[in-house]
Amino acid sequence: MLNIAVLGGFGFIGSGVVDIFFENESVISKKLGDTVNIKYILDIKDAPAGHPLADRLVKDINIILNDPEILLVVETLVGLHPAYEFTKSALERGVSVATPNKAVVAQYGAELLKIAAETDARYFFEASVGGGIPIIRPMNNCLAANQINKITAILNATTNFILTKMAAENQSFDSALKAAQDLGYAERDPSSDVEGTDTCRKICILSSLAFGRHLPPEKVHTEGITGVTLEDIKNAEKTGCKIKLVASAEMIDNKLRVMTAPALVSKSSPLYNIEDISNAIIVTGNVLGDVMFSGPGAGKLPTASAIVADVIDALARNSKNIGWEESGGGFILDYKQNLSAYYIRISLKSCGLDEAFKIIEEAFANADIREANDKRELFFITEKFEEKNFEDKIKILTGKGVEVQSSIRIL
Repeated sequence: MLNIAVLGGFGFIGSGVVDIFFENESVISKKLGDTVNIKYILDIKDAPAGHPLADRLVKDINIILNDPEILLVVETLVGLHPAYEFTKSALERGVSVATPNKAVVAQYGAELLKIAAETDARYFFEASVGGGIPIIRPMNNCLAANQINKITAILNATTNFILTKMAAENQSFDSALKAAQDLGYAERDPSSDVEGTDTCRKICILSSLAFGRHLPPEKVHTEGITGVTLEDIKNAEKTGCKIKLVASAEMIDNKLRVMTAPALVSKSSPLYNIEDISNAIIVTGNVLGDVMFSGPGAGKLPTASAIVADVIDALARNSKNIGWEESGGGFILDYKQNLSAYYIRISLKSCGLDEAFKIIEEAFANADIREANDKRELFFITEKFEEKNFEDKIKILTGKGVEVQSSIRIL
């Protein structure tokens, strides 16, 4: 019998893990040649009435850590702490850990993988990026013959659902967010999703894996979708684009250009048709070229399925740990060195149409100026320029009475 513990086992994702072990017990046992037994469930709340594993509930992590029969811990807690401390303690004891916790992996992955290697434990986190999409193993195994040069991705189901809802149903951001919360796609506090933090953590994990150096989330320029309006989405449609929250990372001359921000995505991009709660990850290798992985990026069972796959792999000891070097992030390019084109929307309240055209041309030569969905506004598409000049160009507009309503990069 293979004994494991589930931290947060009565929560949203943790309960999904428990359900899969119950429903697929015979399939899992056949793969492992032994039975998996959930010996403990750690949770701060009591077990639901009538739960078949109510007698496994413990509220002290030390009961689990001090039990020599526990081979693996499934960590499904929310946030950095105490998930990091519990994970570290388990790995130091040689107990393997499977987790979807992208906050812990992004912040402490290099350290935890090093500990796992030293104690011959396994630290697996397939579910930390892309929900149910297999991406960690394919990048490490199937694409091993490639030098990965670039990753471009939609990595957050909540924001993708919101932007899809706004475009398809003419809903405001607040209305689409409420719909996401009602359906369980967004938390009561959605800030981690809508402000880009969740996506940032995921691109950090993928970048660390692809380029072999730990990428601290605080080093990544990150913007969310809270400033995206229905007017912006309608204007984007006029250019044949959709607005998506895009994470990208590209190695250039041994320096990493990385960012998380909303972007106008054209029909020529594979990301254009990624809708609702779907996620997609485009990996560019020097041999194979572009490869895209896509599928559901949220949901209890897709995420739990990826976790259980890690559990099986770790218990069978089929795979070794993935690792990357510690790094302070000194290899990251300042995003202001990027060459970017922009969509910019302005108000005509404080200046006339002819005057606005002249001011725009002064700040952004050769801009493609168009009539906005709102007749009291204009929007224009810029040529590429260095981002370090962005603020100076915007000051030319605002200094002459032009009100800038929004600005979004173009992928």
